[in-house]
Amino acid sequence: MSEIMNLHQTPETVTLHRARWAGRIVSAFVVVALAADGTIQLFAPAQIASMSQETGFAMDLTRIVGPIILACAILYAIPATAVLGAILVTGFLGSAICAHVRIGELGSPPEIVSLLLGAMTWGGLYLRDPRLRAILPLIH
Repeated sequence: MSEIMNLHQTPETVTLHRARWAGRIVSAFVVVALAADGTIQLFAPAQIASMSQETGFAMDLTRIVGPIILACAILYAIPATAVLGAILVTGFLGSAICAHVRIGELGSPPEIVSLLLGAMTWGGLYLRDPRLRAILPLIH
């Protein structure tokens, strides 16, 4: 039965289906990374104490930053609020990059990870949401 259905699918439909799944996988990776970071900020702030001190942030801020990261991840994971979540994630990651630039760590691993996560955030959303592809067509 599935072979009959596959015969009726156009190449465009198959490509869109694959793009949507690729976007979901990339987006899931972003959500897991953000959820892990937010959880560490909330429940194991000692693990990131040295990095917080290096960037000039007080340890008390982990109780605030952790829930913000988790909220961004949740908003990004929900299809109806994914664009808002992507905007907030990008803002958060941009501020993380800015903090490392401020202390002279240009090209540091945390900065590169933040940059890659930001690109993956929008790349995953672009692949999984046809409305975003319609607004920002890469190919005419």
